[in-house]
Amino acid sequence: MTATASVPHSQGALAPGDELTPLALAPISRTTLALFAGASGDHNPIHIDLDVARSAGLDDVFAHGMLSMAYLGRFLTANVAQPRIREWGVRFTAITPVLAEPVCTGSVREVVERDGERLAVLDIAVTLADGTVTLRGDALVAADPEDAA
Repeated sequence: MTATASVPHSQGALAPGDELTPLALAPISRTTLALFAGASGDHNPIHIDLDVARSAGLDDVFAHGMLSMAYLGRFLTANVAQPRIREWGVRFTAITPVLAEPVCTGSVREVVERDGERLAVLDIAVTLADGTVTLRGDALVAADPEDAA
C-alpha cells in the first residue's frame, strides 16, 4: 500500500493509505491545564495540584485525557470537514506530562460501504516526541466530500 502525500482532505476523497496532515501542538503548560480545567469543569487536582500529584507517587501533574481527545478532534476537523465525521473513539494508553509536545496523526486504514455510503476508517493517535502513544483510536468519516451532509 502506497501512501499519498500528506494534505488536508477537507475537499478531496480519501483512499486507503492516505496520511492525514499531522497536528503538532505547543508544549502542554500548567496554564493550559488550568484553562482546560476551567473550560471543561474537570478540576481533578491530579491535573493541576503538584502536591496532590506527588502524594499519588507522580513526579508532576499531567494533562487531562480529554484534553488530548479534544486535540484529536481538532486534528480531525483540520483534515476533513466536520459534516463528514460519522463517529470516532479513543482509548487512553499513557499520560501526557507537563511540557510534552503531542502530535496528532492519522491514516486511512480502509474504505468500506455502509448503508450505501463510502466510509473511510481512520487510525488516529496522539504521540509524544519520545514515541509514547497517549491516545489511540479510530474514526469513521465520509470518504467522499460530496457525502458531507
